[in-house]
Amino acid sequence: MTIAEILKDKPQRMITVGPEQTLQQAAEVLGRERIGALLVLKPNGDIAGILSERDIVRAVGTKGAEVLDRPVAEMMTKDVTCCAPEDSIDSAMALMTARRFRHLPVRQGGRIVAMISIGDVVKKKVEDAEAEAQQLKEYIARG
Repeated sequence: MTIAEILKDKPQRMITVGPEQTLQQAAEVLGRERIGALLVLKPNGDIAGILSERDIVRAVGTKGAEVLDRPVAEMMTKDVTCCAPEDSIDSAMALMTARRFRHLPVRQGGRIVAMISIGDVVKKKVEDAEAEAQQLKEYIARG
């Protein structure tokens, strides 16, 4: 199983913000879209970073509510780990677990093409386990 299999079931729409936008604006996008993280893209489309709900909560918790007026670039994670469509789902899950993050951008041909979440990974693993169990039941029933 590869990341490409997860991407087949996901909408092709990426939700992003620019590094100059405020944390308040980013929080509004996160809430409106009901997502947990945003890709932060430079004007040329390259990835500048990633900003999660946790990043915003930590910033408010340590610096106070006035931090919401600061640019995303100040609080985003700049060293972003990515995966590729041909990477295995198991390797992505292991990476996300080991590094303790829930969102993983997908890079193909030097460009970010999507972002997956740990929820996407778990959903695919469960679907595959259920399909395998059903196949085993059918095999046993045929005798």
